[in-house]
Amino acid sequence: MSQIFKAYDIRGIYGDTLTEDLARDIGRAFASFLKCRKVVVGQDMRPHSQPLFDALAAGLTMQGCDVIHLGLCSTPMSYYANGLLGTDAGIMITASHNPGEWNGFKLSRAQAVPISGDTGIKDIERIVKEKSFDAPAETPGGITEYDVIPSYVEHVREHVHFGRQVRIAADMANSMGVYEAKVLEGIMDIEPMFDELDGTFPNHEANPLNLDTLEPLQEKVRSGTYDFGIAFDGDADRAGFVDEKGDIIPMDIITALVAEDILAQQKGVIFYDLRSSWAVKEIIEENGGTPMMSRVGHAFIKQQMRDSDAVFAGELSGHYYFRDNYFTESSSMAAICVANIITNSDKPLSELVAPIVRYSASGEINSTVEDSAVVLDRIREGYADGTVLELDGVSVEYDDWWFNVRCSNTEPLVRLNVEAKTREMMEKKRDELLALIRA
Repeated sequence: MSQIFKAYDIRGIYGDTLTEDLARDIGRAFASFLKCRKVVVGQDMRPHSQPLFDALAAGLTMQGCDVIHLGLCSTPMSYYANGLLGTDAGIMITASHNPGEWNGFKLSRAQAVPISGDTGIKDIERIVKEKSFDAPAETPGGITEYDVIPSYVEHVREHVHFGRQVRIAADMANSMGVYEAKVLEGIMDIEPMFDELDGTFPNHEANPLNLDTLEPLQEKVRSGTYDFGIAFDGDADRAGFVDEKGDIIPMDIITALVAEDILAQQKGVIFYDLRSSWAVKEIIEENGGTPMMSRVGHAFIKQQMRDSDAVFAGELSGHYYFRDNYFTESSSMAAICVANIITNSDKPLSELVAPIVRYSASGEINSTVEDSAVVLDRIREGYADGTVLELDGVSVEYDDWWFNVRCSNTEPLVRLNVEAKTREMMEKKRDELLALIRA
């Protein structure tokens, strides 16, 4: 059972590691742990999301919780509903970009504050294992339904200030991008792709971090006249972008573009994760913002944003977080910010991106290792002459290059990111570090 209780969510294979009996117990444990009275629950399009909702809701209501059922929605919509409706907690039934046989739960407290392994998932796991639930309520809770889509659409569209009509291609990946893109319908000319809900993902996995999945979007954009293309992941809390030529834009560069748009409206703190290009910090500063570095992971970033009242944060994995969405993701809001920049410029997206791509980056490279602690010690010793930061793994900065090495939460992997002022320097240092990591 313990393998389904992850660092950031609960996830397993339906009918095997995640069953309806277990979902009911998770509902009971969630209510027992949080002592919540009103919980908002959304779900994705997987065929087993409905039976899992029924079981989860049975556990919640048994403990006296009232459940507000959102039905089908994106994860950003579920976070928004949590804050908007003033509930005590929220649960989104989804396995995000995982294959169709997977499902799971993303958990949050009031105001969409995430529950991670360290802030509650381990406690919920313990309650489930021990069956140490609170006694069932004398009066069970009830289930009501709420359609969050109209208010979410109106809310996100408050960020629109287009200078002209915008035309995009949008790859929905047969998943919840179909719902997230409702924000964009009518304000953009959208060419939808794979827009029939299908939890078996018949066209490609719903994961824009896997660059192969962007190929159909690239082909579509290259075949017509579009301002940009967007690809949503399974629950639409992440997005990848391509420019008008169909070329992939690195996700940290999108962070810089969104920052430009937001800072034109209001100044404030903007977080970027420590794997992001030097250029992201520079763009934030050049546009009058206050850049702050964050460690990787949505639970950490959202907490740091709250602590600093940050207006925006971007993560290299394609998560874009907005203070205006209760410090949570909104991929449609990110798309609107990109469209704002394009439509108020006389340059296409590729030319707006070019000045931000100032350095040469390796992208994230994974290595399987036997002992990650030993690897990190080797790195510390080998690069002690640089400026060392241990916010998340080991980061070392020099005048003309930097790198970060961090360990996976869930696998025996070490992840490397390198950036340098020249491609030659980046490749040299990348190979040098990989040799040390894999020695």
